[in-house]
Amino acid sequence: MTTIADFQIIKKLGDGAFSSVFSVKRISEGSIYAMKKVKMGKLSEREKENALNEIRILASISHPNVVAYKEAFFENKEGNLCIVME
Repeated sequence: MTTIADFQIIKKLGDGAFSSVFSVKRISEGSIYAMKKVKMGKLSEREKENALNEIRILASISHPNVVAYKEAFFENKEGNLCIVME
């Protein structure tokens, strides 16, 4: 199972109202990805559903003009939803 410990944070790319995006490196392979950390504790039930729908939509799309979804997991310590993308 993937955890936040599998990644090294390189730098913060940006912030939104309920999330932050980081440039990260997967330690095991050295590949660079973008990781969106969604602060689930601050979201309403509907917003939580929308965050999970974002994962479903990203996972279902394969197109050269759309950022590719890699995986998602929960960061147990803080309850953040982490979405890893190319």
